[in-house]
Amino acid sequence: MNITKYPKSEGTNYDFTLLIPTWNNLGFIQNCLKSLQKNSTLKIQPIVIINEGKDGTLEWFINQNEIDFVHAEDNIGICYALNIARSLAKADHIVYANDDMYFLPDWDQKMMDEIKLVGHNSFMLSATMIEPDDTGNPCVVVADYGRNLDQFEEERLLTDFKNHIREDWKGSTWPPNVVHKDLWDLVGGLSIEFSPGMYSDPDFSKKLYQAGVRYFKGVGSSLVYHFGSKSTKRVKKNKGRNTFLLKWGMTAGYFSKAYLQIGQYWDKPKEDSNVLNEKSSILSKIKRTIAVWRS
Repeated sequence: MNITKYPKSEGTNYDFTLLIPTWNNLGFIQNCLKSLQKNSTLKIQPIVIINEGKDGTLEWFINQNEIDFVHAEDNIGICYALNIARSLAKADHIVYANDDMYFLPDWDQKMMDEIKLVGHNSFMLSATMIEPDDTGNPCVVVADYGRNLDQFEEERLLTDFKNHIREDWKGSTWPPNVVHKDLWDLVGGLSIEFSPGMYSDPDFSKKLYQAGVRYFKGVGSSLVYHFGSKSTKRVKKNKGRNTFLLKWGMTAGYFSKAYLQIGQYWDKPKEDSNVLNEKSSILSKIKRTIAVWRS
């Protein structure tokens, strides 16, 4: 595994460090970085992790002089990628983001406002994604501004995005998410047994929960547009659902619903009856997952 670090940024006192893995997606990572430069109000340190980079990505980053990056000759997935990039982070707050995301104006200020409101470092926050397809995710705003770069209606999105601000929600787990660097180090970043990355998100949240974190919040006014899994559709997926079950003794879905109360409004308590119903079905969920694992 040949990995090389390219520390290029000379600044200090960054507000956020963004760790962004990319895998032969030059157009998307360029679009993502453009949005950060155009729409951020605070001081941002992007760190891009280039997997392979055979589509011109590596050459493009070598020829620019401002953005820190890491290059892996092979595709090392997101778990190894984020962990190796941690050593270059300069900000107190670490954000994990995808390369096919477009950050909308004031995303960072809204996030920092929430961090100041929390008043401590034991939290996990997520920005709210706008996606073109309805996948049933209760945390996502569904609105179509293009599924690919050649269809991307950037100006219409910049005109409309404030109409998509929603109420804050429970259950931060998906990127873009942010934690304090001390919390990242406490739990050891992402778990490599989930490589190349399926179910590493809920596993990270579960590790934080085990460490005492109870503040998992989605910020409804911090928005990003997500084109939708441009890398994960190409990769051979690990059986993360089964790994999560064997590691934690519960399904990822059960953890997200019963513990994180994912998708509920932030100020809406979970009904006790719902918790009881979920607990009564956990054994059947485990049996089904084990059956899939054995198959």
